[in-house]
Amino acid sequence: MSSRPQSQRDPGTETAHRDEDAVRRYVERLALVLNEIGVQRMSARVFATLMATDSGKMTAAELAEQLSVSPAAISGAVRFLDQLGLVAREREPGARRDHYRLQDDLWYATFLKRDRMMTMWRDATLEGVHVLGPDTPAGKRLADMTDFLEFMLKEIPELFARWKAQHESQQR
Repeated sequence: MSSRPQSQRDPGTETAHRDEDAVRRYVERLALVLNEIGVQRMSARVFATLMATDSGKMTAAELAEQLSVSPAAISGAVRFLDQLGLVAREREPGARRDHYRLQDDLWYATFLKRDRMMTMWRDATLEGVHVLGPDTPAGKRLADMTDFLEFMLKEIPELFARWKAQHESQQR
């Protein structure tokens, strides 16, 4: 049984005893790394907190209590994480509160969403090449970016397929 109040425990799970201070320190370290690579600070903390729960889901109130922040801070953070495809909002039948949970196949789903964004980015750079002219310095920079994005768009599906095959093989 955890020494934390029910609102701070993973809903519906009983876990082996954990050093809760070590868990909190780990969550903050993971959040710091995510922040250093470009994830908004509060979103990084929320994501790290969800990753460190066995259930992978919590309510906004639970997240706010766990992180000692306001519910408004949680709202903005989960909105950003949802846009990235990292969390989903769900409401259980008969419940009055939303739960935020990590996506199933989190990394695969996130990178598929990124693939769509990369396609939009490639299309916008290609338009810029036409507008600015392929022989101008700006047009050449955009053409290089377009070429890179084209390369990535061709390679990423193969990378996804290899990952999925390897992951499924490891699960057997």
